[in-house]
Amino acid sequence: MLTIAFLALLCASASASEIQARSSSFRGEYGGRGGKPFSHSRNQLDGPITAIRVRVNRYYIVGLQVCYGKVWSKYAGGKLGELKEIFLNPGESVVQVSGKYKNYLRKLVFVTDKFRFLTFGKDRGISFKAVPLYPNTVLRFISGRSSRSIINAIGFHWDVYPSEHENC
Repeated sequence: MLTIAFLALLCASASASEIQARSSSFRGEYGGRGGKPFSHSRNQLDGPITAIRVRVNRYYIVGLQVCYGKVWSKYAGGKLGELKEIFLNPGESVVQVSGKYKNYLRKLVFVTDKFRFLTFGKDRGISFKAVPLYPNTVLRFISGRSSRSIINAIGFHWDVYPSEHENC
């Protein structure tokens, strides 16, 4: 009887960890091969994505910074171009990202669960569409590669929405 109880507990434990593992997914990298890696994986601990800053010029995405909770990530990319900043509403999340790239990232469109489309950049290059692999998950953080002048490539990490947060 003790053996059966132990096996039941072991199976329940394995099922719980399997459910947890099935909430996160990754889509990307989209873009060219150059640049140095960057990742906002630690920033996700500060809370959900609450704002996005993107610097663009007439050809491509120059730079990127994301606010997680109330904390801005380290800026990735170059300093030249127009800076655009968009704030998400409380409780709003990014559920899809599409865009264009060639050797560099050229366009980003963040789609929220409130049906807002946050668009940055120009409509040139190869199209991509990044969505989470599992239902009821949202964009939790971004990674990629950047140089001193551009965002070379980008990837998207999806998981469940964190329970507590504050906005930028």
